[in-house]
Amino acid sequence: MITTFCHQLGYLRSSVPAVPPILRRTPSVVADTHILFSSKNRSIMPPTDNEDEPQVKESVIRLMTRLAMQYNAVNLSQGFPNEPPPRKVKLALAQAVLSGKDEGLLQYNHCDITEQELTDSLMNLLTKSSEDIVSDELNQYSPPMGRADARKAVSNYYSRLYHYKVSEDDITLTLGATEAVATALRTVGRPGDKVVIFEPFHELYSSQCEIFYLDPVYVTLKPNKESNEWDYHTDELKDAIKGAKAIILNTPHNPTGKCFDWNELKQVVDLCLQEEDCYIITDEIYEHMTYPDDNGTPRKHLLIPEVFPQAAHRTLVCNSLGKSASATGWRLGWCLHPPALSSLYRGVHDQLVAMAPHPMQYASLAYLNLPTEYFRETLSSRYINRIRKLANALKSIGFGVILPEGSYYLFVDFENVNELKGLSPTDAAMYLLEKVGVASVPGDNFYGKSEEGKKYLRFAACRSNTDIDNAIVRLKEKLHPVMT
Repeated sequence: MITTFCHQLGYLRSSVPAVPPILRRTPSVVADTHILFSSKNRSIMPPTDNEDEPQVKESVIRLMTRLAMQYNAVNLSQGFPNEPPPRKVKLALAQAVLSGKDEGLLQYNHCDITEQELTDSLMNLLTKSSEDIVSDELNQYSPPMGRADARKAVSNYYSRLYHYKVSEDDITLTLGATEAVATALRTVGRPGDKVVIFEPFHELYSSQCEIFYLDPVYVTLKPNKESNEWDYHTDELKDAIKGAKAIILNTPHNPTGKCFDWNELKQVVDLCLQEEDCYIITDEIYEHMTYPDDNGTPRKHLLIPEVFPQAAHRTLVCNSLGKSASATGWRLGWCLHPPALSSLYRGVHDQLVAMAPHPMQYASLAYLNLPTEYFRETLSSRYINRIRKLANALKSIGFGVILPEGSYYLFVDFENVNELKGLSPTDAAMYLLEKVGVASVPGDNFYGKSEEGKKYLRFAACRSNTDIDNAIVRLKEKLHPVMT
């Protein structure tokens, strides 16, 4: 059975015909219908007749979610919460969809409007017939770069939380952080340009490089047994950045949970500025999920253009409300781009997706104006107990665990788990699905060059406490540490 369902992790080769390299072949789009494994890195890869043809595959992470549903497993694979957004934010979305027009409820009152006032407004709308609403704006197209009031709210958000001033003219609302990063890559990159990525990495980075014919170059994060942290070799970073067009920096990091500190960010900034034209593209969707160090000192997310203003003209900040608002399905993100790139960035964004969803833009006014305590306290404490609880359980059955400094993932070594020892990451993940009833993600899915991923699995601790507890019961019942 394990082998049978491992086959579902493969991808069917596209029938796109070969085109001479000079014409830049159309990316091969593949689906998860059949199994084909790459012997090179043991990851799930489509076959190809030509190594120059880009490989674009569906997300393995999202595939594991589909398999979790099929197996009725506790889904700790995909990193999305299963708890609702703040009530006020949901009410704002309902207000947008039902009213179809801006009635000034959020625009002028900001945080002052109460949930009850929004509820009363909605109740009034529900008594109206469709004929009573003669015009509709919020369910229609917005300007491609996003509503002016929503972009102003993003600007105010950075001013309030980071004391960083950014003009709404240099902010574009995007179809989530995924599109924000893709548009950033296409804005600064041209076919053949080198892009530096820290591995392990979220799978979208390398796939987007493939789509735009960019050349990903990897710098490997490795566990430091003395400090119990994830580190990289400085010389490897220096070599990688030479001649690069961009570096993608995800901090807090998925999947390791690493928070790049001031010294590390300073090194990245300095190396990029030494290059003639190297940009920093940040992915900051976990910005508020940072946890105290071993001494209890709170960690703080560092915004590069604020902390290192000398790099502001080379930095594109990508973010979204998906993780922080528990609204991953809304697909509402943004990018702060240098003024010199604003026109090009918006042009690429316009032609790729036209706009971010208009009702969600309006609802973001409620999210971006939530009390500071929500961002500084609620989000920094929401997942920490779940992470620690799951980490302790995994340690007890033999997994090697480094506690994350931020985000909400556990990237763990399964070599000393008796039932998983000697398995590939895919086989280990499938064993957990079929035999244990818990979904994870194979570790080699997060690597581009090294063999480090062959001993790792990723668990997402952002699910409800009930889900975490159920997963722990199943794991402890079915798995045991290797006896020494």
